[in-house]
Amino acid sequence: MSALSIFEDAPIGSIVGWSDDTPRPPERHRKKLSAWQNNNSKGRLIARQGERNSGNVVLAASFTLHEADFGAGGVIAIRVHRTFSVDSALRFTIEERPAPGSVRVFDRPGENAQLVHLASHRAAAEEWLSRHGYPNAVLEEVSADEVAADIVEGRAA
Repeated sequence: MSALSIFEDAPIGSIVGWSDDTPRPPERHRKKLSAWQNNNSKGRLIARQGERNSGNVVLAASFTLHEADFGAGGVIAIRVHRTFSVDSALRFTIEERPAPGSVRVFDRPGENAQLVHLASHRAAAEEWLSRHGYPNAVLEEVSADEVAADIVEGRAA
């Protein structure tokens, strides 16, 4: 799939993989492996941003994936997010879609909202939210219709 297809079709909360279609180098080639991993990985789709203008520059539409968290003792020190333009030459795949009935927790309402948690059900989302500081959080349930529409249109994961 193209980056544009992910932007248009992938539901927020999906696990999206990306690849440059090159073979994985052996583990002993650490620098080559590190460079390969930069263009071949996966993450959870957490946000979309449409085309925008900044002075005379037009920035293409993009989407952001949450790739990893790093920390210790239950404390996240670094969050790795990757943002891809719809013009990206990488190949993308939807590896997993959010299950019907799961609940997305967004950090705020509106177009610039970002997914901060995907819970298995509403009670789990509310419990998670009670332990984390998102005063403007919005909960959104993944509907069976959303998943069914993807399957009918041939976009099953």
